[in-house]
Amino acid sequence: MDEKAIISVRNVDFYYDIFHALQGISMDFAPNSVTALIGPSGCGKSTLLRLLNRMNDLIDKTRLEGEIIFEGENIYAPDVDPVEIRRRIGMVFQKPNPFPKTIYKNISYAPHLMGVSSRSQLDAIVEKSLRQAVLWDEVKDILNQSAMMLSGGQQQRLCIARALAMKPDVILMDEPTSALDPISTAKIEELIGELKENYTIIIVTHNMQQAARVSDKTGFFYLGRLIEYSATEKIFTLPTMKQTEDYITGRFG
Repeated sequence: MDEKAIISVRNVDFYYDIFHALQGISMDFAPNSVTALIGPSGCGKSTLLRLLNRMNDLIDKTRLEGEIIFEGENIYAPDVDPVEIRRRIGMVFQKPNPFPKTIYKNISYAPHLMGVSSRSQLDAIVEKSLRQAVLWDEVKDILNQSAMMLSGGQQQRLCIARALAMKPDVILMDEPTSALDPISTAKIEELIGELKENYTIIIVTHNMQQAARVSDKTGFFYLGRLIEYSATEKIFTLPTMKQTEDYITGRFG
């Protein structure tokens, strides 16, 4: 295993009740990089993503075997607080899901819950997070209006800003552009490229062109197994496994 990895998945098997959703997964995620997880529907990509910040804890009758090491610590150890893990490993979902509150409150809500009470500190967090998500100039004059009035693309960038406000180390994105138009998709992809200077990003995508454009490494999943994991350029030009080649060339999927 790579000593420099920010997250190491080690021999992970995962079950939803009796369904064996992930089988023998081992992979390392490097800091300040973008990793894409690709593969047909139902192959385990999103299940793995949700394991990385303990979102699957919220589902009954699930079982994990193996370890997920984040910054040297097994996140499934009994003394680890899942809420703290979710703060440090943020998540952006497929459909934008802003709170039905003002734009300002969407960003300041979690920091305020965590004890930041000074208005000037909250103002600074809101501005910084929105600037990082390249949304500040579009919303700085309407911060007290409802986030629900924003376009889909703006809402998704707001959800990214909301995750950034928690000062995470890692950002997970589960098909973050599948509900967006091409212009909004391009903005999110550009944003991903900028964010990797400061964060580690792991993205599940059905869009292989997107994986090729935004990621440094790509993992191809099929039927709950990690078939191939390598530099993105290699996966798309010289895949080692025939299944990977068949999927990338559109023979199945």
